[in-house]
Amino acid sequence: MNLRSLLQPDAAWLDDPHPRRIFGVAAVTILGLAAYGFTVGWWRSPLMGAYVAIKMPLLVACTLGCNGLLNGLLGLLLGTGLGFRQSLLALLMSFALAALILGSLAPITFFLAWNAPPPESVNAGMAHSAYLVTHTFLIGFAGIAANVHLHRLLATRAPNRSSATITLLAWLAGNGILGAQFSWVLRPFFGSPNLNVAFLRPDPMKGNFYESVWHSIDKLSGGHANISIVFLLVIVSVLAIPVIAALKSAITAYYKPTS
Repeated sequence: MNLRSLLQPDAAWLDDPHPRRIFGVAAVTILGLAAYGFTVGWWRSPLMGAYVAIKMPLLVACTLGCNGLLNGLLGLLLGTGLGFRQSLLALLMSFALAALILGSLAPITFFLAWNAPPPESVNAGMAHSAYLVTHTFLIGFAGIAANVHLHRLLATRAPNRSSATITLLAWLAGNGILGAQFSWVLRPFFGSPNLNVAFLRPDPMKGNFYESVWHSIDKLSGGHANISIVFLLVIVSVLAIPVIAALKSAITAYYKPTS
C-alpha cells in the first residue's frame, strides 16, 4: 500500500478488500496515532507518552468496534449500499488518513511539549489548559480533513451526494459522541500536573469529555468560551478542505509516472 492508494477514493476495494491493503491501512492508523500520542503525553512524562501511544490506537479500535453494527445499519438504511464490512473499511480508511496527518505533526507537537513550561512550574496549570486546547484543535482538524475524504469515497458509491452526506453526518454523530466518551474513560491523555502519572484514572466514569474542554477554553478565554468555540470551529472548517486537497494533489503528482 502507498499513500496514493490511501488517499484515492476506491469504492471497488470495499467490496473485495485485499488483506495486504487492510493490513497497510491498519498499520498506518496504529503507527500514526502512536507517534502523535507519544508527543501528547510527553509533556507530563516519558512514561505518560508511552501510555498515550498505546491508548490512542486503542481509542480508535474501541470506537470502530463498538459502533460497527450501528454504522453498518446506517449505511444500508440511508441509501449508500454499504454493508457492515464495507462501512468498517471505509471508516478505517478515514481514521488512517487522520492518523497520517497527526503523525506528520508529531515532530511539531513534540517540540511544543519540549518547550512548554514543565509540569512542576508555577505556570503548569495554564500550560496544561493551552496544551489541551491545542491538541483538541489539531485532532479536530485532522478529523474534518479525513471526513472530507470519506465523503468523497461515499459519493463514489452512493446513488447521489445527498445519501453520501446524510450517511457521513450520521456516522460522525455516532462516532463522535462515542469516541469522545471513550477518550474520557481512557484518560489521562495529557496528564494533569497535580496528579500522578497513571494509565487510567481511578474514577474513569466520572464527568465527561465535553465538560473538560469547555472549562479549559473558558479558563483561557477569560470566561468567553462561547465566542472562542465558534471561532475555533470556523477556523478548522476553513482550513481543512484546502489542506486535504493540497495533500492529495501533492501525493498524486509525486506518484505520477514521468514520460
